Formats: sequence, structure tokens, C-alpha cells
Amino acid sequence: MKTKKALTKRIKITNGKIRKIMKRPPGQNHFNAKESGQVTRSKKGTVRAPREMTKLAKALTHNF
Repeated sequence: MKTKKALTKRIKITNGKIRKIMKRPPGQNHFNAKESGQVTRSKKGTVRAPREMTKLAKALTHNF
């Protein structure tokens, strides 16, 4: 069974007892020059994926 490479490039699975799926929030790539520095800095990082995406990722990846 093949892993869906497009999905594995967009998510990160944490290590530990509770394996959380982390993703980048939308709206981080474009139109950043006109925003304030505080908004730009807040766009960095990842957030926990919603439950629907967790179920989908479990079905499409091997490393879960």
C-alpha cells in the first residue's frame, strides 16, 4: 500500500503517547508585506489539525 505523499508533505505527526497531527494554518503565504509585524510573527508555526483531518491522515499514512 502506498502512502499519499501530498498529505505527508503537509502534515507533521508528533511523537509520544498521544500522536497529534500538526498542520500550518491557511493564509500564511501571500499578501504578507502589508500586514503588521505582529500579524506576520503570529503566522509562524503550526496548529493541531481538526478531527476530520486526523481520521483522513490515519487512513492514508503508514506511520500512524
